[in-house]
Amino acid sequence: MDTSTSQDGLKRGLKNRHIQLIALGGAIGTGLFLGSAGVLKAAGPSMILGYAIGGFIAFLIMRQLGEMVAQEPVAGTFSHFAYKYWGDFAGFLSGWNYWVLYVLVSMAELTAVGKYVEFWRPDIPTWVSALVFFVAINAVNLANVKLFGEMEFWFAIIKVVAVIAMIVFGGYLLVSGHGGPQASISNLWNDGGFFPHGFSGLFMMLAVIMFSFGGLELIGITAAEADDPRKSIPKAVNQVIYRILIFYIGALTVLLSLYPWSKVAAGGSPFVMIFSQIGEGLTANVLNIVVLTAALSVYNSGVYANSRMLYGLAEQGNAPRALLKVNRRGVPVAAILLSALATFACVIINYVIPARALDVLMALVVAALVINWALISLTHIKFRKAMDAKGEHIVFRSFWFPLSNWICLAFMVMILGILLFTPGLDVSVYLVPVWLLAMWLGYRYKIRATRH
Repeated sequence: MDTSTSQDGLKRGLKNRHIQLIALGGAIGTGLFLGSAGVLKAAGPSMILGYAIGGFIAFLIMRQLGEMVAQEPVAGTFSHFAYKYWGDFAGFLSGWNYWVLYVLVSMAELTAVGKYVEFWRPDIPTWVSALVFFVAINAVNLANVKLFGEMEFWFAIIKVVAVIAMIVFGGYLLVSGHGGPQASISNLWNDGGFFPHGFSGLFMMLAVIMFSFGGLELIGITAAEADDPRKSIPKAVNQVIYRILIFYIGALTVLLSLYPWSKVAAGGSPFVMIFSQIGEGLTANVLNIVVLTAALSVYNSGVYANSRMLYGLAEQGNAPRALLKVNRRGVPVAAILLSALATFACVIINYVIPARALDVLMALVVAALVINWALISLTHIKFRKAMDAKGEHIVFRSFWFPLSNWICLAFMVMILGILLFTPGLDVSVYLVPVWLLAMWLGYRYKIRATRH
């Protein structure tokens, strides 16, 4: 295959280092920096075990996706495989589900960016800074895929360096004794035990923990524009487990050893607590830069993922053919602009409608994520059966097929069960059948339109 242009017209401008850092960036986001505080309050130190469980399930799903992508590197991978190996509706559902998911996530991250800027300049309304970054990041994605790769590369480096700095500095405080008399690894079990609220405290937080790993599947979307996908995709997928161990398990273990967890929980984000050792002013500003970068990184990836998914849907006939329009630099302009329009509408909605609307939208994100992961595992079962029937050599095998698929699917059902019994989040479970019905009606309309 040509190294500069893929078979579907997209430019192969992503180097191996871009793929690696995009994969790494997907594992480090606002879920780690900000979401960990709520989990800590409910689960205590046992949250470390929770992130290990969640990370393991996410890794199994990434191996399943990685097997399919390495075998057939194409644009809009989730939708492509569901469409080819399962059926028309599965392809239609997985593609549009992923697109809507990232539109909603992009809306939330863009709104968060506005709030982070407000920290420095409260006189600037949230919508103004959100609009500025909206224009800037879409402009970058319209330029060429290599520029997107470079931008995400540096965004990811900032996040990675921040987490490594936290681990190293925290380790230094523990070993040197400069962390004070309260700094000890015994903090992991002394303050009410490793499970201060019992196993149920951790169990009820598994749903929140799992969504910290949403974004890892972005590896699959990069396949059509990777220089050597059969080499870079397996490498990126295999390194996910080490990244989870270092950036989640490592960081949280060090941080929770520095302070009694109950004091950390009362102070907000665990990451704020470790930075407070350096100095208050610097703490707030450094942390704000990191969370701002994390939000921009997710939005940047969202713009990329959405446009490529729309391109893939258009190739299959599940979206208008006009979305196949690619400029001379190999960028799917129409797909980027439509995704931008949808995301911009979400920002407006978030601006004019009270906070309750945001809760409902984020509940949709939760539902879309569970559907997304379940579709990957189910599609992989059908993909492997087709490969085995043809006697094809599998380039990059997933673990324990088909047992791992059923473990992942059972876990997704369990997550829906947890959400159902979590006040405020139960609406996301009720929205799943509504969303599936909407997708079915959309699919039937598409079938009727193609017949005429």
